[in-house]
Parts: sequence; C-alpha cells; structure tokens
Amino acid sequence: MISVLIADDQEMVRTGFRLILERRPDISVVADVADGVAAVTTARELRPDVCLVDIRMPGLDGLEVTKRLAPTSKVVVVTTFDLDEYVHTALQHGASGFLTKDAGPELLVEAVRAAAQGNALISPQVTLRLLRQFTRRGESADRNRLTAREQDVVREVARGLTNQEIAVALHMSLSTVKTHLTSVLGKLGARNRVEIASWAWRAGLAGS
Repeated sequence: MISVLIADDQEMVRTGFRLILERRPDISVVADVADGVAAVTTARELRPDVCLVDIRMPGLDGLEVTKRLAPTSKVVVVTTFDLDEYVHTALQHGASGFLTKDAGPELLVEAVRAAAQGNALISPQVTLRLLRQFTRRGESADRNRLTAREQDVVREVARGLTNQEIAVALHMSLSTVKTHLTSVLGKLGARNRVEIASWAWRAGLAGS
C-alpha cells in the first residue's frame, strides 16, 4: 500500500485528490494539510511514501517543502503554475515528479506510483518544453560514457517505459534492468529517471 500526504492550500483540491487516489486499492491518503509548515511537520511524523505538494502555499512554498523533504521522502509537485523556473528548481531540489493540475486523474495516480517505485513522471507538455530547451541550448552529451547495454536501457527510459516494460522489451530480468540503471545513475551523476531521459535526448539516444 502506497501512503500519500497531500499539501495544498485549496480544500477542494485536497478533497479531489483524495477521492481520486483512494479509489485505487494500492493507495492510501494518510493526511492532507493546507500549508507548507504543516506539510513538513506531518511528513516527518507520518513518513508517507509520497508527498503531493503545491507550489504556492502559506508558511513555506512548495519548492522549499520539496527541498526539506526530498532527502527522505518522494515528492511530486502538483501545481497550476508550470513556469520553467519552478520546474527546474523543483527537480534540482529532488522532486520525483512535476504535474500540472489539469494533467488528469490517471496521470496523477501514475505519478504517485512512479514516485513510490523510485521513478519520476513529468506532465507531457512540461517534458516537451524541457527537451526543446536542451535543443535550443545546443547541449551535448557523450554516449560513450555508457556501455552498449546501458545505452539500450537509457533509450527505453527516455521512451517512458517502466523497469518491468524495459525488461520485457530488452529480454532481460528485472534485476538486471535495475543493476544497469544504478550504474547509469552513478556514471551520469543523475538523481532520477527524468535526468536520465534528459541526458538521453542530449546524447542523441532518445528516439534512435
């Protein structure tokens, strides 16, 4: 069972998220709070698997909450405001996902599940914008830092596949996929799958 804390200053949003998540048999909402200070205090007390955090909240904003909680908890930022500076800062602070509130119920559920599994999910429109920024900046990455098999795994990560799906696609065991990903994270200095996917794009692996 995935335990979730919801932090948002709008009661209707908290109620809506709770209704969406608790319809799933593998998810339980253990608390919902209306401000950033309560989010940090409650999360440290209850130790939920995933914290859903809004950007603009009283006390502490969602970015500061993410910075304080990410070292010990999985944090998914869910907000109306998908400004690039928010996205970059949230990811730098260790967020395991970034969704806009219009992303839809299914994406919200998948983001919670992905975070709980150590993966990351970002709203598609935000991801596309980030990738376009990499292209405009002309950043590059050396694919030779990885073995051929690690490149195969990274390519599938960039496609958005889960570990289980990668195992099936590449005809390898789930444990082997996890071993490759651990190696990739270390070699690239990446913190999550989002950063792996970004590197894959810059290295010319995405879509190849």
